[in-house]
Amino acid sequence: MAKNKLKLLEETLVQVGLRIAKRGEGALFVVGEVDYDVLVEQSIQYFNAVDNPKLLESLALMDGAVIIDRKGSVIAYGAMIKTKGAFKNFGTRHSAALTASKIKGNLVVVVSEEDKKVKILKEGKMIMQIDALGKNIEKSVPQAVNILESVGAGTLGAIGTSLLVPSLGLALLPGVIVFGSAHYLGRILSRKFGK
Repeated sequence: MAKNKLKLLEETLVQVGLRIAKRGEGALFVVGEVDYDVLVEQSIQYFNAVDNPKLLESLALMDGAVIIDRKGSVIAYGAMIKTKGAFKNFGTRHSAALTASKIKGNLVVVVSEEDKKVKILKEGKMIMQIDALGKNIEKSVPQAVNILESVGAGTLGAIGTSLLVPSLGLALLPGVIVFGSAHYLGRILSRKFGK
């Protein structure tokens, strides 16, 4: 998928996820390939997620995941992902998200009904979390997706709930946390040097 199309798909998934989270409902989107069984009869034809976000949102509210190919076409909904382990302290939706994210090249967006947050996973790691209740959070989505594109599977640390430090300069994004290797490196160095 071309980079601009992937970025549009990511923005769409985050925006739809934020709407779902604000209502206190959950969802799971998997972009890529994953082992699954369908829980409901697939009566809706393939469609592009970016072109029809309202239909995407409706399908996401069903039990199970929405599976999207790398071109942006919704290929299954109400899908039960065959999980391989648990996501500690989280439920089955998060466990399914973790399993799906471990497949190379997959992008997973999980919407938590409990904490009203949208979490983005890649390569078996949560790399970004967006608080749906953040003030004007929808306006920050394009910037968050730009950061998501630049960090890949996490080269940036969690600085705080409102401050992100890209490779050059500062970007204030209230309600967005980026997780990654720099965060863990900082923790290791702090322990090693007793700070």
